[in-house]
Amino acid sequence: MDKKRLVVSYSNVTPEVLEAIRKKYPLGYSNHVIKVKTKGDDFFYAITVDTEDASYLIKVPVKIDTKANLNDDDPLEDINDEKESDDSYSDSEPSTESED
Repeated sequence: MDKKRLVVSYSNVTPEVLEAIRKKYPLGYSNHVIKVKTKGDDFFYAITVDTEDASYLIKVPVKIDTKANLNDDDPLEDINDEKESDDSYSDSEPSTESED
């Protein structure tokens, strides 16, 4: 007999499925989330888990960090110029004095 294939929201899972999630992902599922595309440009994020009678695709909420770092306003060119200006490489320049 084939297992049922079900799509369920994380907030609606049964205690049995919740226990299966805990067993499969003891350290958390954040590194196991997959992006599932639907019709058009729509999609959702989910994890998979199996029980004895069903195979679940569980929709999970995903928080995407959109905050910018404070240093993102600094262009990389300015940072590189500052580092180069602090260092002196006079030893590596060819000598213009004649050696006799």
